[in-house]
Amino acid sequence: MSYVVYLAAAALGLSGVLLFRRPRNPLVLSTSVAITLGALVFLCSAPLTLAAVNDLTGIPNFGAPLTYGMITAYSCALLILLTHWRGGSRARVRRLVLRSVAAYTLLVVAIIVLFAHADADTERLRDLDTYYANTPYMREMILLYLLGHSAATLVMAAVCVRWAREVTGLLRTGLRLIVLGAMVDVTGFQLAKYTAVAARWTGHDLDTLSTNVAPPMASLAGLLCAAGFVLPRLLPSLTAHWRGLTDYRRLTPLWSLLRHVSTSPKPPTSWWDLPPTRLHWREVCIHDALLALAPYFDDRIRAHAHAAALRAGASPHQARVTAEAAMVTDAARRAAAREAPLDRPSAHRLHATEASGTSDLVELSQALHHPLPPAARREDTARTTPEPEEPHVA
Repeated sequence: MSYVVYLAAAALGLSGVLLFRRPRNPLVLSTSVAITLGALVFLCSAPLTLAAVNDLTGIPNFGAPLTYGMITAYSCALLILLTHWRGGSRARVRRLVLRSVAAYTLLVVAIIVLFAHADADTERLRDLDTYYANTPYMREMILLYLLGHSAATLVMAAVCVRWAREVTGLLRTGLRLIVLGAMVDVTGFQLAKYTAVAARWTGHDLDTLSTNVAPPMASLAGLLCAAGFVLPRLLPSLTAHWRGLTDYRRLTPLWSLLRHVSTSPKPPTSWWDLPPTRLHWREVCIHDALLALAPYFDDRIRAHAHAAALRAGASPHQARVTAEAAMVTDAARRAAAREAPLDRPSAHRLHATEASGTSDLVELSQALHHPLPPAARREDTARTTPEPEEPHVA
């Protein structure tokens, strides 16, 4: 059981680290704090951790108020995060945050005081809630932390349900994940705990709900809520990185053709650079190389390839891209062979160098996969092969 809980803690902790990039942003900070506290809750509640804390302090069951205090702080952090997420005037946000902090600070103090007055000398690592369900002060402490967590969860779910009706896209998806996580928490963790404790009060034994059902449900709920908070903020960034990596790879044919152009700078990047950075430098190098090849651009190559592509059934757009790819390929071949630039190079400006964004460069790069149309190749061969001289008549 400890290893499952540790896995959930690691997943939550990683999410918090990924988000913690702009600590001065209240929303980012509150999100990272809430997710990190959730990770600490799972870390502290694992039986191995509880045993280590009890041994370290020399106080039996000291891990219980520590875990309950963490759960209470996590509940408060969820409310604070929701307050920042909803926004509003600075005064209103500050007022709501202070109220949440004050209420849950008092709850943490109450948990500590109740534990200090309780008689809990028998160490219980997995079934403390039910074992001490009828013990004075421990009973109240257990009920307090459950009620505090329930209040925060229900408020969070209610706010997210109302807010989800007003928004769309990733934000709505994130809110629905939070609501789903809250419902799993309420029904799978809290209801199981309440039922098991109440069963002890009435002389029955439903401890398995508290020891075997509640922990995995709490882990699942925490992961769902974390995904709901992280998704709207992290997914756009991950999508941008993935798009950058895809475009970077799709530019490989064009870069392979142009990388040996002498005036083309080599990208000053390293393997740890993010995909958008690598893509930016590849674009810069390709643009510089195309500029250096401009004296070799031949309008006849482009015209022949364009006409051949149209005859083959290509659309005007596809024919233009194919023709420009043929002209760039020919120019790169001439430059590599150290031929002299053309006396009258083409004045045509490549669309990929005129348009903004990467999509047109990628399209030009992908066009290099297709061979030069046969008609254009025959015309190019006829143009580059010198005609035999007529015999001299004496």
